This record gives sequence, C-alpha cells and structure tokens, in this order.
Amino acid sequence: RCSLGHISDLRGGDTTSLPGFENLTMGYNKYLRPYFGGEPVQIAMSLDIASISSISESDMDYTATIYLRQRWTDPRLVFHGNKSFTLDARLVELLWVPDTYIVESKRSFLHDVTVGNRLIRLFSNGTILYALRITTTVACNMDLSKYPMDTQTCRLQLESWGYDENDVIFTWLRGNDSVHGIEKLRLSQYTVERYYTLVSKSQQETGSYPRLILQFELRRNVLYFILETYVPSTLLVMLSWVSFWITLDSVPARTCIGVTTVLSMTTLMIGSRSSLSKTNCFIKAIDVYLGICFTFIFGALVEYAVAHYSSSQKCAAKAPQEGPANELTKEMEEVNITNILNSSITSYKRKISFTSIEISSDNVNCSGLTMKTHEKIKCVLRNKMHRIIGYFTIQNPSNVDHYSKLLFPLFFMLVNVFYWAYYLYF
Repeated sequence: RCSLGHISDLRGGDTTSLPGFENLTMGYNKYLRPYFGGEPVQIAMSLDIASISSISESDMDYTATIYLRQRWTDPRLVFHGNKSFTLDARLVELLWVPDTYIVESKRSFLHDVTVGNRLIRLFSNGTILYALRITTTVACNMDLSKYPMDTQTCRLQLESWGYDENDVIFTWLRGNDSVHGIEKLRLSQYTVERYYTLVSKSQQETGSYPRLILQFELRRNVLYFILETYVPSTLLVMLSWVSFWITLDSVPARTCIGVTTVLSMTTLMIGSRSSLSKTNCFIKAIDVYLGICFTFIFGALVEYAVAHYSSSQKCAAKAPQEGPANELTKEMEEVNITNILNSSITSYKRKISFTSIEISSDNVNCSGLTMKTHEKIKCVLRNKMHRIIGYFTIQNPSNVDHYSKLLFPLFFMLVNVFYWAYYLYF
C-alpha cells in the first residue's frame, strides 16, 4: 500500500491523513503551488461540450454545460507504483488546484447532485487530473446586420485569475482534439460550422495572464424564417398587384385590397421585431426585406390613387362639352371669337415690345423677342415649367395600370436579385 501522510491543513494547524496512502511528501502545503519559487506549472486542459441549451440574441449570450478537465504535475505527490487512484471529490479541499475561471461569464454554477460533480485522480508520477461539470452563461457579441442569414462567432475563454504567466502556463492537451462533443450538437436555430482552439495571453495592469480560447462559428438556419416571414411578405406583395387587373371604377374593391395588404404587412413587420425587442437598434436583413415589401405594397395603393384622380380629372374636363347642340355651338363660337382676339393681341404685342409674359399660356421663343433680361428669364422659366408639367400629365389614365402590371413585378424581381446576392455572398 501507499500512504499520504501529514498533508498540512493551515486553517487548523494540524495534519490530515488520507486513508490508504503512505510514503507521500511530508508537510504538503495546499496554499503553495508546485515548484513554488521556481519554474511555472504547466496546466493542460481539455473540454467536453455536453450541451448548448440556449443562444439569446436579445441578451447576446449562450448557455453551455461543459466538462472541464485540467492536468498538472505536482512533484510533492509522487509515489511508488504504476497505479492511479481516484479520490473522493471532497478531498480536493486538501490539494492545490489552479484558479481557472471563465472569462465573460455572466452566471455559472457547479453541479452538485447527488454530490459535487468533481473528480480528483492521482498518478504515480505526481500528475493530477481535476475534472469539473459546469453550466455557464457566457457573453457573445453578435452582429445581427445580416439576421437571419448571419453567422455568429462565439468564444469560451479560460484564464488564470491570480497566477500570471510566471507561475502557470495554460496549454491545450491535444490542440483541436482537446475539444469534444461540439460537432455532435443539435441546436434549434444554428448549425456549428467549425471550431478551433487558441492559446493567448491577457495583458492587464497586474500582469500577463495565460488564456485558452475555444472559438466556434454558428450559422443560423434560415429555412424557418423563409417559411415564417419571407414567403408571407412576398405573397402580400403579389396580392397587391391583383388590383392592377381591376377597373378604375371599382373603387371599393381596389381600396380594400390596398388597405388590407398595407395593414397585413404592418402586422408582419411588428411581429418579426417582437422576438428581438432588445436589439431594435440593429437594421437587420429581414427588416430591409420587409421594408422593401412594404414599399411595393404602399406603391400599389398610391398607383391606384394617382390613376383614379387622373381619370376623374379627365372626366371633369369632358363634362362641360356635353349638352344641347345649340349651347355647344354657342360656346364654340364664343371660344373662336376669344381665340381670334387673343391671337391678334398677342401678335400685336410681340411686334411692339412683349412687356407682359402672362398674356400667352403657350411656350414662347424668348430668343428673338425684344425685352429686358429679367423678362427673358421669366419667359424661359415659364417654358421649362410647361414642359415639366407636360411630362407628368397623364393623358390616358388606363395606361397607368397597363404599365404597372409590367413594371411592379419587374422591379420587385430585380430588387430580390440584388438583396439575396448581397446578403448571401457579401
């Protein structure tokens, strides 16, 4: 048999023996690290990721249950033989252990059912295996600008709290092979793309501390959002185009379609943002798409308003021409007399000086007129305004629906091509 004799307990000043162990270093002090005053202790670590239960975009963190295993050599605990011994977890209080902590951890706890989930194993060469089962919630800064087509990079960082690099050195036991279980995880919204391990240092005011980093990339599964948001919003846009095939005289039908699609789109936009209420400061990819859909739906409603207004104005312009034949003839005669008088006055004014621009309502050639500079400027501006108004004047309101049947779907398809190309490949 081997014996562990006289392990000092500085709290009580006496020694505590471990039953079943003999001939181990006398005067063991758990408050002093191995190789105290000499070379640093090398601590090799490995991880098993048991689960990642939740990833919260609102709080920007994730919760994981891990098995953390640490190995180091303490020459004070060398004993003869080739065996290893597993000790009761409560005996960890009698040994020196590293002060490892999880960086950026918000909440953590050690499982204690039915006893504290810890493992201590001693090897004959003085190597100690110390294993823990921990559940921790760790911060993960997320960039949600491409949500829900985003890929998030999260980290699990292990660092020494009090011992700097002159006292301890952290290493991964087998590089990337030191991490297990993460490739088998099945998450609700994400797929683990890849992971890798890093060795780094944390430079702080009190010194330089060793740090181990597990970095993993999570790609969001976009299929759910396509069925939940993208498809309904696209169908609402297509529904708004149905009004282009309804005549302008069907005011209730076209108005009902326009208003209903606008309200439905508004409800869909509010619902998509409710799940990320705490991250509304981000302009996400899904917000851009819903904004595009809302613009097209609102544009279809405005298109009918413009077409209907132009149609009513054209009908109002034709209304005075209707009436008895004698009244029509009388009005035509009055118009002809008025046109002759206006033409004579205009010709006379042009020959003399053309002192008033407001006499004629048609475009005038201002270059050959005898007038002052500011009057020429007024003339040119008035001609320009007539041309601009002519461009925006709808001669045939029925053509508005005809062109909208082609332009709205065409522009919507082009916008979709640019949208998906940008957010999927850039």
